[in-house]
Amino acid sequence: METSFFDSTLFLYIVMPLLIFLARICDVSIGTLRIIFVSKGKRNIAPILGFFEVLIWITAISKIMENLDNYINFVAYAAGFATGNFVGMIIEEKLAMGILMIRIFAYESGNELVQTLNARGFGATVVEAHGARENIDLIYSIVKRNELANVLDVISLINPKAFYTIEDVKAVNEGIFTPNKPNSIFPFSNVLRQWRKGK
Repeated sequence: METSFFDSTLFLYIVMPLLIFLARICDVSIGTLRIIFVSKGKRNIAPILGFFEVLIWITAISKIMENLDNYINFVAYAAGFATGNFVGMIIEEKLAMGILMIRIFAYESGNELVQTLNARGFGATVVEAHGARENIDLIYSIVKRNELANVLDVISLINPKAFYTIEDVKAVNEGIFTPNKPNSIFPFSNVLRQWRKGK
């Protein structure tokens, strides 16, 4: 009796596990983005991502339940989950969404650091404070996440021994920020934004 491709050994032990693996990568990556959007207050995008995340997950798990005797599917499911976490982190790094607060404790060159940050388009505020050993300059700066590396370069250049902390900021009102740059993952987003402004 001739068997169809979907009942063949090739499909059951190679194609099906591969599809489950890829589906799991997609749904875990989408889940990572959904969590990021929720933490950033993007309430309109998160539910849409959640819909596709669960849809893909249900599809993958249903295929496993239909073939419980095929342990390769279990391995593919677990491997897809692990790989999806890795891919999700890469996507999150590329997106570099959100706003950060950098708190800098400078024992020297505090004013110079503030002036340099301001000259490069980053807002910075300095406050005189008392440290454990001596007086320090406590500098606050709110920056876009994709500009963090540039700010850290300035800190290393002006005051390489400065102690600093970095925290996520959920929302800001006003402030000094560098102009938006085209996103490498969504290159047409800025074009669309300019088109909407022109309407």
